[in-house]
Parts: sequence; structure tokens; C-alpha cells
Amino acid sequence: MTLTLDQFLQRMPKAELHCHLFGTIREATLADLVARSGAAIPRDEIAGYFVRGPKPKGVLHVFRALDREIVRRADDLARMTREYLEDASAHGVRYAEIFWNPTGTAALSGIPFAAAQEAIVAAFGDAARDHGIVARLVPSIDREASPAAAVELVEWMIAHRTPETIGLGIDYREPDGPPERFWKAYRLAKRAGFKLTAHAGEFGCPAAHVETALDLLEVDRIDHGYTVLDEPALARRCAERGILFTVVPTNSYYLRTLPPAEWAARHPIRSMAAAGLRIHPNTDDPTLHLTTPTRSWRMMIDDFGYTLDDLRGFMLNGLDGAWIDEATRARWRREWTAEFDSLRAALGSVGMAR
Repeated sequence: MTLTLDQFLQRMPKAELHCHLFGTIREATLADLVARSGAAIPRDEIAGYFVRGPKPKGVLHVFRALDREIVRRADDLARMTREYLEDASAHGVRYAEIFWNPTGTAALSGIPFAAAQEAIVAAFGDAARDHGIVARLVPSIDREASPAAAVELVEWMIAHRTPETIGLGIDYREPDGPPERFWKAYRLAKRAGFKLTAHAGEFGCPAAHVETALDLLEVDRIDHGYTVLDEPALARRCAERGILFTVVPTNSYYLRTLPPAEWAARHPIRSMAAAGLRIHPNTDDPTLHLTTPTRSWRMMIDDFGYTLDDLRGFMLNGLDGAWIDEATRARWRREWTAEFDSLRAALGSVGMAR
């Protein structure tokens, strides 16, 4: 049987290393939670959240509304987690690391860190049993909150440690929270043995944010990181160190700021691999960006000009950057490579037709 390109991309084994829990919520689930909570959000406004391109209200607005007036029970988080992992597994995702911002959950939703983490981790177990997907949790600093809140978050992680919670991230609006503000939280997390990542260079912010994340926060990888290309010496250093950049083909900043006819040609993702950088495509906020893992990987071909050989390398980059033990990494590299090559053998010239 000859596979189409979409069939091949859907079935190929994948890791998701850059995905926000709130950005995975299904439209029907959000509507259910809004109805139950009594939040004053009209149904047509909810539908406007789930569109590709310009939105009446942005992703961060949805995230804040979820914390402020919609999510009220730990099981709400578990439901989102189970549904995301079910959806991801249908697109060949075998391993997922999920970002979650506990500061808002605790302060606004009123759900303590320990209870929220327990619910999410329980959903990981359900998904492993029902769909064969492995998931891990990456609590993330809200960079629009205070450095003290970031330290408190890490203290929660240490006090309620569980094997499924493996690292620390930082996200939300980068212009409002440069990485150096949060060095104490990162230093504490590193001493406690957590892995580290950071959104940097996402909103057109200076490449210095990437450099600070590497040198002061001492992160293991970078989320987005596009402006690293603005500083060739820094890009070379990242290439030499093998730093993984978890890129997002649907990144909304470049959709908003580049002309539609030039967006794909000028997006930094197109040039990162040629600069020697290790990249790995991800969905970020799949339902709110109206994408899937299959679509995100296809965009690497259609929009950014990469080949199947490149995608094979990106798949392995993801495994090398994943926070898994070395025995699992070695086994998955063998198994995923063999599976990729077997699927590719079934992809003929008909399958490659667009």
C-alpha cells in the first residue's frame, strides 16, 4: 500500500517537547467548563478562539480566562490532559512533555499545586494505559508574575516531588519578563536536579535573551529561540554545543508581523538548520492554533522547504533533547528510526504529491 504524505507524517513516531496544557483544550471542553463555571463568555466568542490566524482575542487571553474564571477543579486539568494525549497519540506522538503554569492555577483557580499535579499525573497514567503514550510535566514560570512567585513555584516542585515532573520552564509574554529576572528560581531548580528550558527569542526579542537563558539560567534547551540568528557568533556557539531549539511552525508572532506573501520565506525556522542549529517542530497550542502534530510537521516541508531526510533528523533531535533516561533514548532511537524508514519505503511518488 502506498501512503500519502499526510498518512506518512501522521504515522511517523514523534515527540512533543513544546506544548502548553491550556493550549490543547478542545472547543467542546471549553464550552462545557464555561457553562459549568457560569463565566460570562458567549458561545460565539469561544468559537473565535479556535481559528487559524488573527483572533478576536489572543491565546494568552484564553489562558488567563481559564485560570481566572473557568477552571475550578483539579479534574478539569485531568480532563484536558487526557484529551490532549488522546489527540496527540492519534498523530503518532509517543512521548510528550507538557507545560503547565501552576502560579495562576493556585492563585486564581484556587487549586493547590499538589492537588493539580496529582490530577495531571493521574491522567498521564490513564493515557499510557489507553493510548500507549508516555507523558511528563514541566511546570513553568509565569514571567508576568514576580520573581518571588517563580521561586515559590520551584519550592512547590521540591516539596511535592514526583517522577513525572521533570523540569522547569518559563513562558508567557517575553517582553514583560526578561530571563534574568528569574535566575534565583532557575538556580534553585538546578540544585534540586530538575531539567531546565526557557521560552526565549520568541516575540522578536533580542538574541541576548537566548544568551542569558543559556549562560545565566543554564538551560538545557531553548523554546522558540528564533532571534538567535541575529547574532551569528551566538548561533555558532549554540550549534557547537548541540542546543536543541523546540520550534513552532504555527508561531503567531511571525504570522502577525510578516506579510502573508512573505511569511514562510522570511520565517527564521527556514534558516535555522542551515545555520547548524538542532531544531525540532512542535505544536505549542494545537487547538488554539488550529493545528495538529501532522500539520506542524507537514509545514516544515510545505512552508519551510525541508525534506524527508531533514525530518528524520528532526525526529532524532527530539529524542536527543527529550528528558528521558539514556537506555530509553537509545532504544527509541533504534525503534523510531526503523519505523520511520519502513513507513518511508511505503511512500512513493504518488504519496509525495501535494
